[in-house]
Amino acid sequence: MSDELSEFEQSVRREIDAFLKPGHEPSPRPDLPGDKSLGKKRTKPVDHQSAQSYKTGHLVRLAVRTRKLETDTVFEHRSTSISKLEAQLEAEKAAKKAGYPIIGYVIDIKPL
Repeated sequence: MSDELSEFEQSVRREIDAFLKPGHEPSPRPDLPGDKSLGKKRTKPVDHQSAQSYKTGHLVRLAVRTRKLETDTVFEHRSTSISKLEAQLEAEKAAKKAGYPIIGYVIDIKPL
């Protein structure tokens, strides 16, 4: 039991030293006896940019005005909601916050 404990302490010290000294590669993790599936290497690297570029939600375009007798201005809002109705309500609130008190109609709602 004490041999296992001292071996564990030594491995932890090696890992800490390797972490604190830049330029050293960490020691490879030993394979666990019952874990055969995790020992296989991935053939394709994980692409984090494709996961970030995948978006959900809607692009809502509203016709808005600051005064009653004014031409319509297009206001665009990107919503992360998957519901068209919630996306429209978020866009209307955002337009009012942006200083457009009169919201005419919804021009278009496109999924992202």
